[in-house]
Amino acid sequence: MGIELQILNAIQTIHHPILDSIMCGITKLGNAGIIWILLTAILLILPKTRKTGMILALALVADVILCNGILKNLVARTRPFDVNTAVQLLITRPHDYSFPSGHTAASFAAVSALYLAGEKKLWKGACVLAVLIAFSRLYLYVHYPMDILGGIVVGILAGAIGYYGMQWIGKKRDGK
Repeated sequence: MGIELQILNAIQTIHHPILDSIMCGITKLGNAGIIWILLTAILLILPKTRKTGMILALALVADVILCNGILKNLVARTRPFDVNTAVQLLITRPHDYSFPSGHTAASFAAVSALYLAGEKKLWKGACVLAVLIAFSRLYLYVHYPMDILGGIVVGILAGAIGYYGMQWIGKKRDGK
């Protein structure tokens, strides 16, 4: 944890009121995966993107099971603000465990699901937003760098589960 706290403390040196406001806004987009759930709903409504919406929905379900249902409780990692209590949080104090980052996992589940579904333009924009959300979690001192990396890995795995799960469903539906 030593080097991770050093990284977080280094990020604290770039704080500025305008950046604080931006990072709080970006992190809110990831609260409860709301931005990705809204995107999923839009994709499901449109007939042309319904299959992509199903892949994304499966990915997000896989993510919440893996991240929030299993890993957070299994690892039970204390959040950085509980270790360094001198840091004043700019957002509401999260009450769950730190590893992996749920915001990051949901974001990268969406990115990988969109990529695997062949959504060339959409996955790139989602990736930019996912990186910003992940960085905001470090900036706001609510996750360690390894939590973010863990979230990326879990998210990519969940995206793959969504994609291959949809392929499996399609084969079963078609009787293959």
